[in-house]
Amino acid sequence: MKNFLLLFVFFIVANKAFAQLLNGPMLGYNTYREQALWVQTEKAAKVEFVYRPVGSGSGSGSVWLKSSAVNTKESKAFVAEVVLDNLSPGTTYEYLVHLNGKATASIGKQQFTTQTIWAYRTDPPNYKFAIGSCSYINEEKTDRNGKPYGADYQIFKAIEASAPHFMLWLGDNVYFRESDWTTKSGMQHRYTHSRNLPELKTLLANAPQYAIWDDHDFGPNNSDRSFINKELSKETFDLFWSNPTHEHPDLQGITTQFDWSDCQFFLLDNRYNRAPNDRLDGDRTVLGTQQLEWFKEALLNSPATFKFVAIGGQFLNTAPVFENYSANGYDQERQEIIDFIYKHQIKNVIFLTGDRHHSELSVLENEGQPIIYDLTISPLTSGVHDASSEANSLRVAGSHIAVRNFALINVSGPLKARELDIQIQSSDNKPLWQTKIKAQ
Repeated sequence: MKNFLLLFVFFIVANKAFAQLLNGPMLGYNTYREQALWVQTEKAAKVEFVYRPVGSGSGSGSVWLKSSAVNTKESKAFVAEVVLDNLSPGTTYEYLVHLNGKATASIGKQQFTTQTIWAYRTDPPNYKFAIGSCSYINEEKTDRNGKPYGADYQIFKAIEASAPHFMLWLGDNVYFRESDWTTKSGMQHRYTHSRNLPELKTLLANAPQYAIWDDHDFGPNNSDRSFINKELSKETFDLFWSNPTHEHPDLQGITTQFDWSDCQFFLLDNRYNRAPNDRLDGDRTVLGTQQLEWFKEALLNSPATFKFVAIGGQFLNTAPVFENYSANGYDQERQEIIDFIYKHQIKNVIFLTGDRHHSELSVLENEGQPIIYDLTISPLTSGVHDASSEANSLRVAGSHIAVRNFALINVSGPLKARELDIQIQSSDNKPLWQTKIKAQ
């Protein structure tokens, strides 16, 4: 019996010691003094991150700092999230993942740079970020018969090669299948499977990632506030993304906000409070009353040069089709937002949208009013839809793209003359369309 117990203890210890990294590391939100880090292990393990400024050299300057430890567990999909705090602004750090006290191999450089304090000192730093939506990763046992819906996974290597300061995912970042959206374990499986794509790993480990959701990573196709498992959806979303906040104190869903240089990003939730598309009575809302009022006031109070608004479906497109804001009776709420921007003369509002499986730029210009933009970027790896014949009266000529793609947005120039350089790139990183937007 004694030998059996010793063997059992040895087996438990050995089993834990050989736990492997399943997914990650992934960089989450980034500020002047904080960096969120995320990993997923294949079984229960103790996770720690060690980090130090790049170029600290040998000797006492090379001492690695260590994060607090997190023990991963099955109920949380063996996920660990750690926030490194008290970092130095404007500093590049290298980091390693330790599992049960042992370092894992680096993926790429495994570095991050905290944001630079610039206000009242210099012009804001120039930077670039990547955006995209609709990422379908095939899984034969749960996919429909026929030609695989997902392809061109090399697009993530193209984004990585573009060296963005961060990436913003615009929804449908995973595609729940029928076997997924009914249970927590099903949702966790879908994220785990999609996150395990080899082409994606280096990008996640070396550029901070932010995200919103749309219907396919919220629930079934075209799902809304009636979805019975929306709390499970939010729990899973929060588990697999490291946004700045996981819950606004006055709001439900995934709504949040972050700053980068002189710009602000408003991450809106177009699902949690959305009225059903086909309901003929009651309120016709995408955002819900509380989120709509928060968004208006946050937009009004923003000192940012460019105000980027991320939301799953197209905002400006005038064609009342599919799930555009102009369709299904939501056009009144759309106009309410436009009127608010006009009334308060809020300049440089850029909607960043996905969902539609094509890309295009829509621009609303009325004399004496701020110009409003809607840049739609889709899809990353899912199927493509040609909407060139769609009656979008605000589409910029030549901007319609009907192949898999992503966009890079470069923000540059002195504070009083900031400018956006928007480049839409193919899955093979070839230029498809480009334009510039000057701050008003």
